[in-house]
Amino acid sequence: MTSGNLTTESASTYTGLAASTLEKMRLTGSGPQFLKLGRAVRYRVADLDAWMAARVVSSTSQSIAA
Repeated sequence: MTSGNLTTESASTYTGLAASTLEKMRLTGSGPQFLKLGRAVRYRVADLDAWMAARVVSSTSQSIAA
């Protein structure tokens, strides 16, 4: 299990999403929570796990609540 705070690139690997997708999600507020430490952006593993767990569905016809 990974621990600590991840860079956008590491969070990209962890989630399987492109780094550019995470960057766009930060702009729209549709992605996982993140930390802003000065100019640095970091993702907590627990926040990534919670965000992904909230997107578990049983069929393709289910929608994800925003």
